[in-house]
Amino acid sequence: MLSAGERPQPPHTPIVDSTVSKARIMPDLTNGTNGTNGVTSSTPKPAEMQHIWIVTGPAGCGKSTVGNVLRTELAIPFLEGDDYHPAANKDKMGNGTPLTDEDRWDWLISLRRAAIDVLSPSKTNNFHPPTGVVVACSALKQKYRDVMRVAAYGSPSVHIHFIYLKLSEEVLMQRVTQRKSHYMKNNMVHSQLAVLEEPKEEWDAITINVEGTVEEVQRNVVDAVTDKLAEYK
Repeated sequence: MLSAGERPQPPHTPIVDSTVSKARIMPDLTNGTNGTNGVTSSTPKPAEMQHIWIVTGPAGCGKSTVGNVLRTELAIPFLEGDDYHPAANKDKMGNGTPLTDEDRWDWLISLRRAAIDVLSPSKTNNFHPPTGVVVACSALKQKYRDVMRVAAYGSPSVHIHFIYLKLSEEVLMQRVTQRKSHYMKNNMVHSQLAVLEEPKEEWDAITINVEGTVEEVQRNVVDAVTDKLAEYK
């Protein structure tokens, strides 16, 4: 059986390295019919669609920074994946002990559930859920991403996208060294790189080169997400 990331789907988006800025992203609030006798199409319209944007990559690649950029651009909630790690996981990482697959399953499921909750009508959102949610989650292996993909199962109006932040080990280690208060130490980053499976052939993944300036990275991310949203109009 093919995993979610291997099922035949539209071609994946190539690495983004453009420096051409585009307009700020605004949700498409249009609502209409399919043009046939005024009957509304059963295909979800842009206004009904919801998107889960999962920003992935090893510690230090800039997931939180990019996640907050998208939160502002899209005007949707942002979930910081580190907040959903149980205390035992944080203790292990703080002590320099790499997490195992078993350590990550409950974390991934909790984070996935939180994303689904954000997109579901509730008293918290006055029964008007947002058009999407941004999630920072390392999702280093394809099977971890498959766990997150379950969030879109059974709902044709929910679309999930992975934004993989790519950079060299040298640049990554420089950035991690500058993070004084974070629990992720240098040796932990090495362990993450050792198990990293880049989403090279996964149809729902966008790869962004993040070795440029902050402004260039933000522009490239916004451009890539703008292009992806245009596919649903």
